[in-house]
Amino acid sequence: SALAQDYAREVRYAQEVVSGLVVGDAVNIKAASGREFLALHTPGAAGKAAIVLAHGVGVHPDFGVIGLLRAKLSDLGYTTLAIQMPVQSKDAKVEDYFPPVFPDAADRLAKAADWLRAKGHTQVVLLSHSMGAWMANEYLDRAHASTPYKAWIVMGLTGSYSWGMRRYALPVLDVYGEQDIAPVLGAVGRRKWALQAANGSRQVKIDGADHHYTGRESQL
Repeated sequence: SALAQDYAREVRYAQEVVSGLVVGDAVNIKAASGREFLALHTPGAAGKAAIVLAHGVGVHPDFGVIGLLRAKLSDLGYTTLAIQMPVQSKDAKVEDYFPPVFPDAADRLAKAADWLRAKGHTQVVLLSHSMGAWMANEYLDRAHASTPYKAWIVMGLTGSYSWGMRRYALPVLDVYGEQDIAPVLGAVGRRKWALQAANGSRQVKIDGADHHYTGRESQL
């Protein structure tokens, strides 16, 4: 895993993000590897849930729809913690991410929830998009009932849920765009079927939205 990841790229992202940060504060969280990863923390209202946000492939926690959502959800009173997910080199393909960086991704998702719980948050929700959704899917498939997350908001999952979905009752909100990419749209029915096993789960289509919800951020 360590050989596969581009830690120098993460450092460059951190410098870029922190220097231009407008909403929230930059914090560092230590992974099991001993390395620290960037997280953007914005405190919310007392009594509201805290949300960990995981971005898509090869970007950073203030990029695109995750960057917009962490600010919008904060405006609604939620505490948000957008974390840097593992990245590969700029030339890496999507398929190069799995399985090399997924163990570290799972560890970061777990450590982010622990960080919020240490601050007194008992209701912690996971929100993930695209590659981050795939990483979250693999993490939850292994964590099962031991995960500290109380719910999962999954956006643009490129494929179906892992079979582990049927082994725990974590409520899931499956979100996709009407004009999403083919791997997302092609598995809509299978994901909806899998959600029948999770208590309180449902699936939502955002009309007119693409994979990045461009121009549909408010609806999202």
